[in-house]
Amino acid sequence: RTGSPLSPPDAVSQVTVRDALNQALDEELERDERVFLLGEEVAQYDGAYKISRGLWKKYGDKRVIDTPISEMGFAGIAVGAAMAGLRPVCEFMTFNFSMQAIDQVINSAAKSCYMSAGSISVPIVFRGPNGASAGVAAQHSQCFAAWYGHCPGLKVVSPWSSEDAKGLLKASIRDDNPVVMLENELLYGVPFEMSEQAQSKEFVIPIGKAKIEKPGTHVTLVAHSRPVGHCLEAAAVLSKEGVECEVINLRTIRPMDMETVEASVVKTNHLVTVEGGWPQFGVGAEICARIMEGPAFNYLDAPAVRVTGADIPMPYAKILEDNSLPQVKDIVFAVKKTLNM
Repeated sequence: RTGSPLSPPDAVSQVTVRDALNQALDEELERDERVFLLGEEVAQYDGAYKISRGLWKKYGDKRVIDTPISEMGFAGIAVGAAMAGLRPVCEFMTFNFSMQAIDQVINSAAKSCYMSAGSISVPIVFRGPNGASAGVAAQHSQCFAAWYGHCPGLKVVSPWSSEDAKGLLKASIRDDNPVVMLENELLYGVPFEMSEQAQSKEFVIPIGKAKIEKPGTHVTLVAHSRPVGHCLEAAAVLSKEGVECEVINLRTIRPMDMETVEASVVKTNHLVTVEGGWPQFGVGAEICARIMEGPAFNYLDAPAVRVTGADIPMPYAKILEDNSLPQVKDIVFAVKKTLNM
């Protein structure tokens, strides 16, 4: 962090995604005594990815709780605590392990408000790294955006930048619904510019609102999480060839901000979706279907194109892993295809 207390009010500092998440947790633990954090290694070890660094020392055993390696157990405890009026933040060391607790996330958390006719709210946040990291093979590399985005009763957010991470985590903790927050391990150490406003204690990003990261006129690129950065890199490459891409950072998977996507498609007449998850029933498939069914379809000058992860369990070898995930060159190729270049 490069900002200092003497910086002018609109000063911008570099903050890593890790520090932005830590800041959000710290501020919300301080603001509301009902908030607590639980998960494997979150307390004495400062978090497997150091997201909760310093919080156990500051808030103690009742607010930052180390759990045994039993996702179904501690997710169930957290859901019960939320039903009883607390506001738990339940960390999965990776979302792949949330499959051990998926019954608690879906059947206990997501459905309770509806099944109780609104009398039981479950204000809980399930958070942790999602999607592929590096060299962790098939059982640690799934993207769960489509899995959890499929389920009514949940809100699902997927941050890219430090600003996204902080604003969405604070909004998620304050929300009265269960929220799944899908972070990316490879982004934790990446610094992004954050304004003084974004670093203030009251900064939140509304759930369900996408952000246009780069305006453009020729093609709409829609992504979430780490692929947003790939889209911006591809846009920089393509602008040298006279193609101006509009890059949309979804931020939220459910509820999805289709208004922003539709308005962009109406303007650019072309759509490419990008995600790290598998192609079948994916986030891109949903966006394409909604564009097809909605008013923006008549503005398309070419079929919408999806760029996704490969339809295989993630290989371990680095060269195979690289070829299983969308790269900048794949996005450039897809844009040229849809623009008939």
